[in-house]
Amino acid sequence: MNEKLIRVGTTYIPVSDVERAAGWYAANLDAVVNYKDEEKAILNLANHSLFLVKAKEGQTANFLDHNEDLRFSMTFEVDGLEALHSLQKEFTDKGMIVGDIEDRGHAGRNFVFTDPDGNKFDVWSELSPAYKEMTIRE
Repeated sequence: MNEKLIRVGTTYIPVSDVERAAGWYAANLDAVVNYKDEEKAILNLANHSLFLVKAKEGQTANFLDHNEDLRFSMTFEVDGLEALHSLQKEFTDKGMIVGDIEDRGHAGRNFVFTDPDGNKFDVWSELSPAYKEMTIRE
């Protein structure tokens, strides 16, 4: 078989209150809520299916790395440094928990934001080359 994984179709995020979380993602990240019940919400966010799943209190998608630093499990991409600064300001103006723009020693810059359940997400100022190749026609 020469089949290979083509793309990530769905990501599952633990939340304590599905209604509240779905509203937050819609209001702050412009996610589209496609389905919602008491146990889950299915959102379209950044051309990706995101499931918000009711979980036990305190559960997050974060993890501790080998240095005991709390890490995010997902990075969103924007098209350039100006877009990164603009989005960071927008999120800050909305009252979201937003980190500083960081230089991590690789191409581009990043910042981290956090949802109401403590799930951390990263934003990177560089679009991946494969995505550019597939979507941006000059």
